[in-house]
Amino acid sequence: MSKNILFSLIVFTSPLLIKAQSWNKYLGNVKIKRDTYGVAHIYGKTDADAVFGMVYAQCEDDFQRIENNYIEKLGRKSEILGEKYIYSDLLNKILLDQNEAKKDYLNAKPWLKILLEAHSSALNYYLFKHKEEKPQLIKKYEPWFPLLWTDGSIGAINTDEFKPEDLSTLFGENTIKLGYKPKSEEYQQTGSNGFAISPKLSKSGHALLYINPHTTFNYRAEIHLSSENGLNSYGAVTWGQFFIYQGFNEHLGWMHTSSNADVADTYFETTKTINGKLYYKYDGTWKPCKEKTFQVNFMSNNKIESRNYKINYTKNGPILAFKNDKYYSLKEFNRTMLGLEQSWLRMKTKSYAEFEKVMDIRANTSNNTVYADKNGQIAYWHGNYMPKRNAELNWSEPQDGSISKNAYQGLHPLKEIVQAINPETGWMQNCNSTPFTLAGSYSPKKENYPAYMAPDGENYRGIHAVKLLSKTEKLGLPELIQLGYSKYLPALDDLISGFKIKSPKALKPSSQEALESLFNWNFVSDTNSIATTLAVEWAQKLSPQIRKIYINAGELDQVQNTRKFIKEVSSDSLIFALEKVVSELESNFGTWKVKWGDYNRIQRISSNDDLHSDSEPSYAVPFVSALWGALPSFNSKKYEGTKNRYGYSGNSFVCAVEFGPKIIAKSLISAGNQGKPGQKYFNSEGKAYTQGMFKSVLFYKEDVNANLLKEYRP
Repeated sequence: MSKNILFSLIVFTSPLLIKAQSWNKYLGNVKIKRDTYGVAHIYGKTDADAVFGMVYAQCEDDFQRIENNYIEKLGRKSEILGEKYIYSDLLNKILLDQNEAKKDYLNAKPWLKILLEAHSSALNYYLFKHKEEKPQLIKKYEPWFPLLWTDGSIGAINTDEFKPEDLSTLFGENTIKLGYKPKSEEYQQTGSNGFAISPKLSKSGHALLYINPHTTFNYRAEIHLSSENGLNSYGAVTWGQFFIYQGFNEHLGWMHTSSNADVADTYFETTKTINGKLYYKYDGTWKPCKEKTFQVNFMSNNKIESRNYKINYTKNGPILAFKNDKYYSLKEFNRTMLGLEQSWLRMKTKSYAEFEKVMDIRANTSNNTVYADKNGQIAYWHGNYMPKRNAELNWSEPQDGSISKNAYQGLHPLKEIVQAINPETGWMQNCNSTPFTLAGSYSPKKENYPAYMAPDGENYRGIHAVKLLSKTEKLGLPELIQLGYSKYLPALDDLISGFKIKSPKALKPSSQEALESLFNWNFVSDTNSIATTLAVEWAQKLSPQIRKIYINAGELDQVQNTRKFIKEVSSDSLIFALEKVVSELESNFGTWKVKWGDYNRIQRISSNDDLHSDSEPSYAVPFVSALWGALPSFNSKKYEGTKNRYGYSGNSFVCAVEFGPKIIAKSLISAGNQGKPGQKYFNSEGKAYTQGMFKSVLFYKEDVNANLLKEYRP
C-alpha cells in the first residue's frame, strides 16, 4: 500500500473528523446574534439547527451549570463531593433510569431524535472547540441525556414525601421518621407567580401575561429561539435543556408555577422473603419483586470507589424505605419521553386550540400553567398529568399497596382537571396557592373536584395578588410590573398586628425601642427600613409551620397556621424572639438599628461557587422572601463568615408580555446571562434587578439588528 493511500485512510477515518461530520451539518445553518443586553438570539434553518445554536450559546455563557445539571441527573455528584451524596445519586438513578432513557432514544419519533442529536452534537462540538474548558466529569454528551430530564421545573422530581436519606433505611443504616420534617430557622419556602390579564382589563385591549418564576439565582438563561420551520419563541431555558420552559411566541405565552397537585404517591407493602427473594402481596396473591441493581461511584480518599445497591419493585413502583417493619414504595412519573415532547411542542403552538391539544398530552407532572394569547384568551390549568384514584382515600397519606382498588385507574381527561378559561373577572393569578381563589368569585369550586387534585392551601402571596387584582382598573405593562413588585407583607401585618393586641409588657430600653419601631412600621419592605430588618429576623424565628406553604389534604394552610399561631402564642414567646434578634444584631453590628438594605444584599458568584463575603462588592436589595407575602421574591441568608444576608433564590427571569398585533415585552434577570467572573454579562443586570428596572425584549429581527452587539456562527 502506498504512503499516500495510507495517509488518506488515516485522515478520512480519523475519529475527530468522523465526529466533526456529526456537527458539520449544523454549522452553516445557524446564526447567533448577541444583542446589547447579552441575550442570544438563535436563527436556524431547521429546528435542529436552532437547537444546536441554542445549546452552543448556553455553553458559551455558562458551561459549568450545564455540566452540573447533568452530573446531578446522571447520579454522579458523589464522584466529586463524596459519600454524603450517595443516596441523592442513588435516588436519581432509580427515578431517572438511564437504561429506560436509552431505550426511549432508540424508539423516539424521528423529529425528536433529530433534536436530541443536535443537543449532544452542540455540547461535544463546544468541548472540541474550547480546550480551555475543563469538564469536571463528563467528557462526552450522549443524545439520550435529555431523556433523563424531561421537565423544566427546578427540581423536576416528585417523590411525594421521600428524601434521599430514606433510602438508607433499606440497608439498615438508620430508622429515620418518614414524612414531614421540621425546617431550620433559616428555611424559606417559596415558589413562583403567574398573572394573566384579559383585554377587558388591559389599557391596550390586548391580553397580558406576567411571568415570574422564583428559582435559585441564574438557574435559567434568557434566550430567543427561531427557525424557518415555524419556531419563534423567547423566554427562560434551564441550563442544558433545549426547550423554553417559561416564555412566549408571536401568538401566545405560558407561565408555569409549581403545584402541589398529587402526582406521586406512597404505598406501604405487605411482603415476605422466600429463599432470599422479596415477595409482595397483591389481591391475595404473592408476587416476586422485580430487582434492579444500581452502581453508585463516589470519591473517597482521593480515589473513586463504587457500591452496588439492589432495589426491589412492586406493581406500584420502587421500594424506597423501610419503617415500622414495612416497606414503602413510590408510584411516580418523573421521567417520560412524552414530557419532553410536550415541552417542545408547546413552543410551536399558534392558538388556544393548539395549546390545549398539547396540554392534552398530559405528561407535565410538576406544574400549573397560566396562559394568555393574542386573541384575548386567558386560561389556567392546575397540574396536567393527573391519575384517577379512589377519591374516598386521603392520598396525602401512604395507602395499602396490596389491593388493586387503591391502584391508579388511568388518567383524568384534560377537561376534568382543575382549570379556568376566560373568567369574568378579567384576571387570574397563581402564586403556588389554592386554585379555588385564582379568579375571585369566578374561580373553580373546590367541591367539584377530588381533594387529591388540589390539596394546595392559601398562602400570603395569593391573598396579596387577589387583593391587588380585585381592585385594579386598566393595566398596561408598566402597571402590571408595578403590581408584580408590590412589597407589602401581609403575613408580617398579621403577625405584628396580633402581637400588638397582646399588649406586651415593658422591656429593657433597647428592646422597647425596637418593639415600637416594629409596631409603627407600614409592613412594606424597603432598603432604608430598620423595621424591615427587625420584622423579618423576628418572624423567621417563629414557628416553622408558618413557613410551610405547600400542604397536604386536611392540613391548615400557611394563612390559617399563621393566624392560629399568633392568636395562641404567648406574649413572652414573641418578646423572647424579638430580644434575641436585638441581641444578635447588636453582637454583629454594634447596634440593632440596621437598615434592611445594609444587611440584605445580592452578590454575584460563579456557577460552582457558594462563597459570599462582606468585603466583596454587593448591592442593597429592598425585597424579602415571598414567604411573607411579598410578590417579588428574594430569599437570603447568612453564610459562613458573613454578618450580612445574601440572596440565593427568588425572582430570576421576570417578563411582562403584551399580545397585540406585535409582541411588546419587558424582562429582567437576577444578574446576567454569563456565569464566569470577568465576562461582560456576568452581572450586567445586578443593579437593575434591585430596582425592578426592566429592559425591552428584542423579539423581532429588525429590533435585534438595531441593537446588535455581534453576529457569528458557532
